[in-house]
Amino acid sequence: MTHVLFVVSAADHWTLNDGSQHPTGYWAEELAEPHRLFTAAGWQISIATPGGVAPTIDPVSLRADAAGGEDRAAQIIDYIGTISSQLDGPLSLDDITVADYDVVFYPGGHGPMEDLAVDADSGRILTESLDTGRILGVLCHAPAALLAAQRADDSWPFTGYRMTGFTDAEEVLGGLAPKAPWLVQSRLVELGADFIAGESFAPHMEIDRNLYTGQNPASSGALAEAIIAAVAEKA
Repeated sequence: MTHVLFVVSAADHWTLNDGSQHPTGYWAEELAEPHRLFTAAGWQISIATPGGVAPTIDPVSLRADAAGGEDRAAQIIDYIGTISSQLDGPLSLDDITVADYDVVFYPGGHGPMEDLAVDADSGRILTESLDTGRILGVLCHAPAALLAAQRADDSWPFTGYRMTGFTDAEEVLGGLAPKAPWLVQSRLVELGADFIAGESFAPHMEIDRNLYTGQNPASSGALAEAIIAAVAEKA
């Protein structure tokens, strides 16, 4: 059985450049839709956060206008309710052995910009997953977590990798760019990523070797389905 690890932010806020705290967490659809599809594929799922802290849902992600309508928001809320026991008692990142998992998946939301971007345990998981050929799925703002990855020689493991994530243009359109201490796309490009930006808020993903990245919430389902197909092909 395929065993997938979800690495989820434990942050409930994002510190803006004026020092204020913007309420956030993980983006509901980005966790719920891949979790649903992986479950339907018969996979075993574990969830881990920094310190084993129960993760917080970004409240904006539950709004009908952000989730694709009232019916879609209700579906996402209902699904998250069915996995509440997993979310309420996650594993701690410092206890994770990467060899125990076949796939590692990072959902987004602004939360990763607060904690996973500077989390050494997450950086270890990312680096080891990449270097051992495990499929690594990273979605929306979660590529912020890649900033914490580092090899023993201090090099960045993702240099030259083609990837996508929440774009600077999308952050501008969302209204938070002027308040952001840094932007995901810009930071990844500075480090040496081959960042590919698709149309704002439209589904878009990039696959480079064992790195699977999705641009935004609309990419959640397609990214998960691509990962499922890749696992099936390797079986």
